[in-house]
Amino acid sequence: MGFGPVIDELIDALRVLPGVGQKSAQRMTLHLLERNRSGAQRLAFALEAAAEKIGHCHSCQNLSEQDICSMCQDTARDMDTICIVESPSDLMAIEQSHHFNGRYFVLKGSLSPLDGRGPNEIGIPKLVSRVNESGIKEIILATNPTIEGEATAHYIAELLGSNECLITRLAHGLSMGSELGYVDGGTLNHAFSGRKPVLNNE
Repeated sequence: MGFGPVIDELIDALRVLPGVGQKSAQRMTLHLLERNRSGAQRLAFALEAAAEKIGHCHSCQNLSEQDICSMCQDTARDMDTICIVESPSDLMAIEQSHHFNGRYFVLKGSLSPLDGRGPNEIGIPKLVSRVNESGIKEIILATNPTIEGEATAHYIAELLGSNECLITRLAHGLSMGSELGYVDGGTLNHAFSGRKPVLNNE
């Protein structure tokens, strides 16, 4: 027996969060309603505002409140290097390592035909246009070391292999199956330092 349609809907809505099951969603719902109504209202306001105001940067596809995000507008960043990641969480992990100061391009996931994610769905045509127009000297493939991530990196390397820029891949310290968003800063620093050329650039 449920608490009623309003509470049941809130519990069900919280289950969209990763790692949140029925019991966790129920516990969070009851906590907010019984002990922190002001927190519930703040959460509702913040979620509504974010859903309305946050879009994607027209240049790098990162989450942004502006058409062009602050990192793409930052003239102090290295214009010659672009790091390709799968998600905003991967970008944040790299930024927090303080080892990279170039530009980014955020794919909307990795290639996965079974899940309906092809080149167009993750933004590869936009990536190709950006690389061709910007005179970038090095492309760092920082997709996750998963089967899908490796396939995506290989596809991009093949696609951009005719460019004169160096194409490298993060290597040391990243185990197969891991995700950049959960890798510690020291490991990421080692991965950037040990990146290797890809395909014909070896």
